[in-house]
Amino acid sequence: MPAIKARAFVRRLKDRIALNRRAFVLYSVLRALVLVVLVRCVLTGRWEGVALSALSLVLFLVPAFVEDLAHVQIPGLFQAIIFSFIFAAEILGEIDHYYVLVPGWDTVLHTMNGFLCAAIGFSLVDLLNRSSRPISLSPLYVAIVAFCFSMTVGVLWEFIEFGFDTFFGLDMQKDSFVTAISSVALDPTNQGRRVAIDRIVRTTVTTAGGATTTFSGYLDIGLIDTMKDLLVNFVGALAFSIVGYLSLRRGESGNWATGLHVTPLSEDQYEKSEKCLDSIAADRRRRRKRS
Repeated sequence: MPAIKARAFVRRLKDRIALNRRAFVLYSVLRALVLVVLVRCVLTGRWEGVALSALSLVLFLVPAFVEDLAHVQIPGLFQAIIFSFIFAAEILGEIDHYYVLVPGWDTVLHTMNGFLCAAIGFSLVDLLNRSSRPISLSPLYVAIVAFCFSMTVGVLWEFIEFGFDTFFGLDMQKDSFVTAISSVALDPTNQGRRVAIDRIVRTTVTTAGGATTTFSGYLDIGLIDTMKDLLVNFVGALAFSIVGYLSLRRGESGNWATGLHVTPLSEDQYEKSEKCLDSIAADRRRRRKRS
């Protein structure tokens, strides 16, 4: 019985995605590609890839789940970007190693993340203000809220990466090789004096068992990657916040930014969407009876 309810719920979420035809076409294409990757990972014994593929399929349903749970409408453009982001990050980035093979892949995705989270921050003003007496906020205030929301999400994600690296031995905070360091930890007098070492050619690491590993330069364990990710998240958040501010200040509507604005549904709009879902489900049942 629970399995039947779960299948029905997933079917309902897919039907909700189908309400926007363009987003549904992209969803169907990317879902098919993920299934191909999933089968490939099973055949090659890459079980981490199997897990990431399954996670991607679940994440594809998150926008529809949010719409169903919170009674909101996520524009088709926003859904399409979310689907593409998930595919680029999980399938191409992690499974197909684009983070390593394609220079700047991680940077582009973190910039996009900052951009999209700022868009969500703008939408939160409408989503959290559903009283009968709407509050009018200045465009600057809304822009600041959106920017801060995006940066908070970026910081929390870096916490998650650090946690996975610390407790599970992953390398989500990518390491870098540097040729110069400056640290007070190297001060033999313990007086907090900065000791600089530059023109580092190689570093040798010796384990307690006597094994040694030599590599070019000095290994920075994730600090540069973390600060770079936060910086590009800042750029993406700032870019959308400026565009959103100008759009609100000028009173513009119907521009591309509107396609990234999540809006609450009125009772009439929600009932209309429910009727559309019932119609899709009824058509599917009729097709099954005919077959």
